[in-house]
Amino acid sequence: MTKRTMLMVLGMAGLFSVQLPVLSGLFEKSEYAARRAGLMDKIPDGAAVLLGAMIPPDRSEFYQNNDLMYFCGVEVPNAVLVIDGKSRESTLFFTISDREAEGMGLPPDLVKEPVVHTGLERVQPLDQFAQFLSRLTLETPVLYTMYRPGELIPDNTNETFRSWQSQITMNIWDGRLTRELQFVERLKEKFPYIEVRDCSRLVWDLRKIKSPAEIAVMKEAGRIAVSAHTAVINATRPGIPEHELAAVFEYVCKREGAQELAFNTIIMSGKNHAYGHYHKHDRVLKDGDFLILDAGPDHGYYNIDASTSFPANGTFSSRQKEVYELALLVRKLCQNNYRPGVTLRFIGERVKAELIARGHNPDIAQLSGEIRNGGYNHSVGMATHDVLGTFARQDEILQPGFVFACDIQIIYPEEDLGVRIEDTIAITEDGCINLSAGLPRTVEEVETLMKTDGIIQILKKKGQY
Repeated sequence: MTKRTMLMVLGMAGLFSVQLPVLSGLFEKSEYAARRAGLMDKIPDGAAVLLGAMIPPDRSEFYQNNDLMYFCGVEVPNAVLVIDGKSRESTLFFTISDREAEGMGLPPDLVKEPVVHTGLERVQPLDQFAQFLSRLTLETPVLYTMYRPGELIPDNTNETFRSWQSQITMNIWDGRLTRELQFVERLKEKFPYIEVRDCSRLVWDLRKIKSPAEIAVMKEAGRIAVSAHTAVINATRPGIPEHELAAVFEYVCKREGAQELAFNTIIMSGKNHAYGHYHKHDRVLKDGDFLILDAGPDHGYYNIDASTSFPANGTFSSRQKEVYELALLVRKLCQNNYRPGVTLRFIGERVKAELIARGHNPDIAQLSGEIRNGGYNHSVGMATHDVLGTFARQDEILQPGFVFACDIQIIYPEEDLGVRIEDTIAITEDGCINLSAGLPRTVEEVETLMKTDGIIQILKKKGQY
């Protein structure tokens, strides 16, 4: 961050009334117990061993990996969770002192009364894990564990795995396995008389459908996303560097209670519309530029993915308006048809028919994928590109609790023009809800917002920029 950007961010604090961060998105003990019971139902012949995240070697902020967080909500580093499908009991292993816990901002009761605090059947010191596991393998013929990498806030398990495979495991000068696959090898070496199975998809299938409590946390994440997107649109003008807009987005997210950004803030303008996830923030905006802002917060380990598109000068040109309103129409048609019991193929066919009836060509290359998949791009949850389980895109029957990105993109790289209108959608019992509702979407809403001073303009007038 440049000195100029830092001063800008520091100056923002004086523009808002004092607001305490919202509470972390952690759940009742009964919620975690139900999730563990769901996994037990899938592994009646064995026990699952799940590795927690380690303290980062660079001493950056520690966050638990998503799977351990999903099943017990405990943020202690170097923890191991055993979920036994035969005994239907769970045991958590970790070791941390009172002082270490205090230094990490962890609740004192987690150390003093861990069973009461977590609701787990047993909590034991980490140095007892090896002995526990040796006894368990004499009673249990199958051990389940995750074969895919632990997933942290900006990660997706499959994307991380593919990157690790291509750059490390398959590299003739390296060849290391992921931590999870190394653990699998150690289990097989130490306990050759048991079967070790991958439980990745079993866990993904559980995480795929969100509970009402999860959706409530995601609604709050959506509120934060709307605030941050709105602040960036409001502050955008020709002559402003993209990195300052990225700073505005992060500041507002953190101010509103987000613990982190869900992913690197994507800002595409000019020639960078050709690169779908450009996040170098290395352009100074020019008159006539059109921006895509693709960004979201992480709140309580749950993410929101949203994209807005708008002109740098605050006024849509006729061409920008034409492309933008076509994307806005497709978004509307998709969201009007989301409901449980239908497939994305069905929705895509409905959208195509309605576009034809309105005189539009639904077969242009820029829209073919969006229409074919009914606006669906990827699922959203604890990861932005969330676990897919057995999701089959077009033939998936939508169910209440399924959360995904409705992502409409029309890109013309040869024109330095791109439009992306993205919302995070949750399927309900009778339709859907837009978890990122409230973003300025119509041309009139965007242009009206950009006529007023944003954070950067206010700071300039105050002489703090």
